[in-house]
Amino acid sequence: MNNNQTQKPNTMPTQPRGSVLIVVIWVVLILASLILVLGHTIRVEAVAAINHVSQVEAETIANGAIQYVFARLSQEDSSVSYGTNPYEAVQVGDGYFWVLRPNLSDEREYDFGLVDEAGKVNLNSDSPEELLDMLLKLPNMTAELANSIIDWQDEDEDISEGGAEGEYYLLSHEPYQCKNAPLETVEEVLLIKGGDLELLYGEDTNRNGILDWNENDGVLSPPADNSNGRLDPGFLNYVTIHSYEQNTGTDGQEQLDLNDPQNQGAVQELLNEVVGEEEAIVVLQSLRSGGFFRRRRNLTLIGAFYASGMEREEFVQIIDRITTDSSTQRVAGRININTAPEPVLLCLPGLEQSDVDALIQERDKGEDLDTGLWITEALTPEKAMGISRYITTQSAQYSADIVAVSNDGRAFARYYVVLDMVQGTPEIVYKQSLHDLGWPLDPQILEILRNGQEI
Repeated sequence: MNNNQTQKPNTMPTQPRGSVLIVVIWVVLILASLILVLGHTIRVEAVAAINHVSQVEAETIANGAIQYVFARLSQEDSSVSYGTNPYEAVQVGDGYFWVLRPNLSDEREYDFGLVDEAGKVNLNSDSPEELLDMLLKLPNMTAELANSIIDWQDEDEDISEGGAEGEYYLLSHEPYQCKNAPLETVEEVLLIKGGDLELLYGEDTNRNGILDWNENDGVLSPPADNSNGRLDPGFLNYVTIHSYEQNTGTDGQEQLDLNDPQNQGAVQELLNEVVGEEEAIVVLQSLRSGGFFRRRRNLTLIGAFYASGMEREEFVQIIDRITTDSSTQRVAGRININTAPEPVLLCLPGLEQSDVDALIQERDKGEDLDTGLWITEALTPEKAMGISRYITTQSAQYSADIVAVSNDGRAFARYYVVLDMVQGTPEIVYKQSLHDLGWPLDPQILEILRNGQEI
């Protein structure tokens, strides 16, 4: 071996310099990803928090709207008719609320205000036969469902024509009992044979009373409709289970029963105040000749007016102090002739379209609305007496479809409430959330609020 040959030093292999850079890049990428994920999470949480605050604000405004309705009912005359008392875009803080109701005369214009429940047909009637006749005249009602509603409430097992009793429901795919009791909500008809969403709601599935774009496009989008350019609603707007009244005068005092023989002396004293003693004797005799003071419960105040021979201006002065039936303290289901819409008026027995037209024309004059005697100017005596047992001029229950929105347009709340005024102060007897039906008003309202503008 050549000792002069130079030997190479024994060294270890070294790491490539680029690997350190790669590791650093990966660390930076991971950290950046974590920061992005954290930032996204924070942003999502922030948006969720803002939406939650907006939802709380909308709910608070909705509760405030209920109190607002309470105040209006407590301070004003309780009578509410279509076209009055608008509750449109009422501002609460920076948010707003509306009390929406169907526009029964024009489905292309929104309407706002309370709805008189006494202006509807009450599904819980004490007389099944009379109720059946009314139900059959309702828009979008079928004979099968009408008869089934009667069977659903009565206590017997006799099946009406096309109706159903317990056996039908027990043999269904998911068996349940026939109730054999009054309905607790209008939507309960969906449990009854023949009842379905199409009959109850018609094309107006979001219950805003307006012909929306998706309710006029055939089968392109739900609900299925006939695309005829008109809103074909169900019978929901014409029925109720909430209407009733106390069998007293408007001042809450007991009335003299014209069918009680013992009241003849008190009635004569009342007549003395109005027509004088001599005329009072004649009027009292006329009432007796007409069948009054003989405990005949089929007689009515309109019948008493005709039998008495009194002038309309005279009878108006006593009508609130007399009655023809004091056997019950609570009367359910009578229709307020002053607020009932045309389809409900058509349900009254014996009335034709010409009669209803005459009633509406006379009602619009606004005379004697609190007594109901104005119907004698619009109808023949026979027809006026024929409907008198089914009508009233008193209302004590009102419904409100409340729509509230937050100031930023991010959230809304919608509730349907029914308020009872029988005790003099409003009381909520029914409350239903309608959130799932979607925003019922013009979508531009939300856009305006989201852009930070005022309505």
